[in-house]
Amino acid sequence: MADIIDGKAFAARLRGEVAEGVAAFRAKSGRAPGLAVVLVGEDPASAVYVRSKHKACVAAGMESFEHRLPADTAEAALLALIEQLNADPAVDGILVQLPLPKHIDEMKVIEAIDPDKDVDGFTIGSAGRLATGQDGFVPCTPLGCLMLLRDRLGDLSGKSAVIIGRSNIVGKPMAMLLLRESCTVTIAHSRTEDLPSVVRGADIVVAAVGRPEMVKGDWLKPGATVIDVGINRVAAAEEGKTKLVGDVDFAEAMETASAVTPVPGGVGPMTIACLLHNTLAAAERRETIG
Repeated sequence: MADIIDGKAFAARLRGEVAEGVAAFRAKSGRAPGLAVVLVGEDPASAVYVRSKHKACVAAGMESFEHRLPADTAEAALLALIEQLNADPAVDGILVQLPLPKHIDEMKVIEAIDPDKDVDGFTIGSAGRLATGQDGFVPCTPLGCLMLLRDRLGDLSGKSAVIIGRSNIVGKPMAMLLLRESCTVTIAHSRTEDLPSVVRGADIVVAAVGRPEMVKGDWLKPGATVIDVGINRVAAAEEGKTKLVGDVDFAEAMETASAVTPVPGGVGPMTIACLLHNTLAAAERRETIG
């Protein structure tokens, strides 16, 4: 039976470390790190995420600047707000909550963010820094996955890793991070032939494909470490109820793997904790550069 990787407990420890860092930063600089979050429209899930980020910032001793804009906000007005936040010395990190309304070009908005305030790690500049081994911000979810893997396995050098999913938010940056750790990395996706056999050779499996319980126990190498990024809402046994499941069949994986992240309670809590981590790092970098 595999061990359950407790992302919630790790995230709580990381938040505590960030809070200590924030207190030290405030004592040294006379101000708190500031995170600006921009929400356009009234998407319910996005609104929940924004509230969670606000609460986490306040708990860590950071300044939280919320900008809630109506769904019909013009693209030019949103870009003007980002320009204003780029120039604001109280703002160390900028996060634009996705998805944006369809009339707004998401890539144009993301690219308007100053790379030194891109705590989501989504700009081309941040992606380029990661790919070329330079210092920059890493998207929060893959960064959290890497922290969990290091905590579980220690040195990752030489391990075989398969990432299922090739998104710009998780799959690709996860691959770059594991390459940086000297893993042998394969990115698998919807066009991969004989996906189960590809996954079966991996010491590390990161599932980020968005398909409920797709990865079965017999896909896994005995003793593999499994990081499940998926969050899928499916029908529960009780009529009219739903439940959250990952991209991995958790019960089956527990019979084969050595360690598995649960859903919920695995990768999810790490994302906001890593956002706080990135925001503190942005503040410290700006203070050093002056």
